[in-house]
Amino acid sequence: MMSRRKFVGLAVGAAVGWPIAARAQPRDGTRRLGVLMGGSDDPLGRARAAALVQGLSALNWDDSGNLRIDWRWAGGDPVLYERYAGELIALDPEVLVAWSSPSVAALRRQTSAIPIVLANVTDPVGQGFVESLARPGGNITGFTDYDPPMAGKWLGMLTQITPPVARVAVVFNPATAPFAGLMLRVIEESAPSLGVTVRAAPCRDDDEIEAVMAGLAREERGGLLVLPENFMVTHRVAVITLAVKYRLPAVYPYRSFTAIGGLMSYGIDPNDLFRRAASYVDLILKGAKPADFPVQNPNKFELVINLKTANTLGITIAPSLLDHADEVIE
Repeated sequence: MMSRRKFVGLAVGAAVGWPIAARAQPRDGTRRLGVLMGGSDDPLGRARAAALVQGLSALNWDDSGNLRIDWRWAGGDPVLYERYAGELIALDPEVLVAWSSPSVAALRRQTSAIPIVLANVTDPVGQGFVESLARPGGNITGFTDYDPPMAGKWLGMLTQITPPVARVAVVFNPATAPFAGLMLRVIEESAPSLGVTVRAAPCRDDDEIEAVMAGLAREERGGLLVLPENFMVTHRVAVITLAVKYRLPAVYPYRSFTAIGGLMSYGIDPNDLFRRAASYVDLILKGAKPADFPVQNPNKFELVINLKTANTLGITIAPSLLDHADEVIE
C-alpha cells in the first residue's frame, strides 16, 4: 500500500481525470471530492493541501481508498480560476472545497447544486456567497479567514515601531482581492486615531509593486500593509525582497511571510482552516446539506515578528508588541 507521505506528495501535485459516471454509481464505494486551490502548488500550498488530507484521514476518509481527491491549482492567476472550476465540475464530484474568494466565485458561477466548502475566504456575506454566517442557505458553507478587528491591528502594529510609520500604502491585487474594500474601510477608520494616513495601492504585477514601493520610499516614514490574498501570497518573495530593498517596514497577513524575511505578521493559521474544512466535507459526504451548518469565523491567530529584519531596516519594535508575539525570529 502507498504510504501517506508518498500519496500526499502525488495527490496535491496532480489532477487526474475520472469517469463522470463514478459519482452516480461508484462501484467500489469510492467517494469523490474536488478541490480548487487558489494558491500555487509549492511547499506552502502543499502544506495546506496536506492539512485537508490529514483532517479527512482523522475522520476515516482514506485518500488512497474510499475517497478520491481531484486537485487544481490556480496560482493566483485570474484566468485559471474559471477554467479549473469547469474542469472540476465536469468530473462530477459530490463535494467541492475552495481556497480563496476567486475560487468560490468561479465555482459558484458554474454550479448551484454541488456543495461547496470554502476555506480561507473573506467576507462571504458581503461577496454574496451566503445569506448570513449563521444561516448560509444555498450550497455553500465553510470557514472564513478574516475578522474585522484584524485590519485595525495590522495598522496599529506599524505605529509600534521606532521611527513610527506615518504614511501607509495598502497593497493588493484587485483581481484576486474583491474583498479589499471591506478591509480598507476598517483600516481607514482606524487611521486618524493612530495619526497615520492611508492609501490603497492596487498592484497587478511585480513591476507595479516595485513602483509603489519606490514612490513610498521617497516619502518620510512610509510603510506597507499587505492584504491576505492569493496574488500576494504567490508573489511573497518579490514583495519581501522589494520591501527590504526600499527599507520599508511592512505588516503581512501570514507567518509564511515573516518566516522568509518579512518584518511582522498577524493573522490566522491557514492550515488550521483546511483541517477544520475536513469536518464539513465529512458531514456532507454523510448526507448533511451545507445550509445545515454555519459559516465559521477564525478562532486562532498568531503574531510573528522578525527581529533580524528589524535590525536590517534599522528600526526598533516596541517591547509591548514583542511581549504579545507568539513567535520572535532572531
